[in-house]
Amino acid sequence: MKIIVNGKPYSTGAATLKALKEELCIPSDVTILNGFQTTQNLELKENDCVTLIQKGKMPSKTELESMMCARHTPNVHSKVKKAKVAIAGLGGLGSNIAVLLARTGVGTLLLVDFDIVEPSNLNRQSYYISHLGLPKTLALKQQIEQINPFITVLTQQTRVTQENAHTLFGEYPIVCEAFDDPVCKAVLVNTLLEQCPQTKLVCGSGMAGYGSANTIQTVKKMNRLYVCGDGRTAAEVGRGLMAPRVTVCAAHQANMILRLILGIEEV
Repeated sequence: MKIIVNGKPYSTGAATLKALKEELCIPSDVTILNGFQTTQNLELKENDCVTLIQKGKMPSKTELESMMCARHTPNVHSKVKKAKVAIAGLGGLGSNIAVLLARTGVGTLLLVDFDIVEPSNLNRQSYYISHLGLPKTLALKQQIEQINPFITVLTQQTRVTQENAHTLFGEYPIVCEAFDDPVCKAVLVNTLLEQCPQTKLVCGSGMAGYGSANTIQTVKKMNRLYVCGDGRTAAEVGRGLMAPRVTVCAAHQANMILRLILGIEEV
């Protein structure tokens, strides 16, 4: 019987998962059969996909790919692996979005920001004390390398302007806008909608404070523009940006990006 084990073709006479593990002599803490984690001694069938995972051990690139594939299903993972996404702004939204997309296995990420990590960022952005003083692009790239060292992470430590937006993002089919400044948001969105007719934009607007997370949603504003947030709750005196709602909005943006990668245009 021919099956796939940790991403590689394998011929076996074993009829069950237990028999297969005894045959391979692979100590495994987690067993995934066709995308389903199980502790049962299930029967094996032709072309089954089996992933055997040892906790605490870094797998090879092929094995990690198979583990990601096992979680995402092969068709989804193959599209995600080929995808290219650019993230403009690496603050509370952008840093968390980048981490979510890295965990999803997006093949190429472009990270763009001009700033460095400072102490007040730690309340909502995906950085640590060890990152203080580092460019956000470098700090985030280091984090992603600890999550999935096999994806491509490109960085540009620069301020996005109307003049350089097309050069920075023109070759990316999906661009994530994650700026704090509404003027910068408008410049990026308007420039890319005008100059990059194939680019889809996923933006954030309205996630400050500690109101109900249920008011945060994803809305398709026009053919190539999606906006995540409640659309009205901006930061102001007495209502700052806090990790829970910012992270919820970041997850909305990351999920919409995933849907676009998979060819799902509607929210």
